[in-house]
Amino acid sequence: MAKQKYYVVWKGRKTGIFTSWAECEAQVKGFVGAEFKSFGSRAEAEAALQSNYEAHKGKPATLGKWKESSEPPLLPSLCVDAACSGAPGPVEYQGIDLKTGERLFHAGPFKDGTNNVGEFLAIVHGLTWLAKHGLEMPIYSDSENAIAWVYNGKANTKLEHTSANATLFALLHSAENWLAENELHDDAVLKWDTDQWGENPADFGRK
Repeated sequence: MAKQKYYVVWKGRKTGIFTSWAECEAQVKGFVGAEFKSFGSRAEAEAALQSNYEAHKGKPATLGKWKESSEPPLLPSLCVDAACSGAPGPVEYQGIDLKTGERLFHAGPFKDGTNNVGEFLAIVHGLTWLAKHGLEMPIYSDSENAIAWVYNGKANTKLEHTSANATLFALLHSAENWLAENELHDDAVLKWDTDQWGENPADFGRK
């Protein structure tokens, strides 16, 4: 069962807190300059509504919950996540240092992508970033599909290759080549436990 989310709309047709994506979407879709974000609890949403969008933009919906866990994620580590508007639609991804919250890389948006493609590229980008900087630490992703694709060495996407997303497919090809040439340890990429740790710190705060 999907966990209940609360959507704060600071700027839209109607503002306030909404308890479903459909309600939120009705206020922001097609609304120029819409400002909105999802939260994991009503208390967080109410506090955010009293604040402003800029204070929450680009930050995970549930800040620091992992620090309170009896079995927290490994440190140091890197968290990655992607966001896609539509299927297909513009997709972007980023990598965050879990301990400091610093954004280490960001790419996109790329035209006509999918969330799984973005998640896959985010993981591989993270792996190449670590290799480039001579670092060894696990990468956390909340996408089981993308993690499986990485360990299989191939993005098993049904996305149609078009002229619009040629750049995206070039990145996929490059990522698959890198995986073919580099051996991964069993714990190189790990699943982020959203239920226990809250939102992935690399989450874009969207649906």
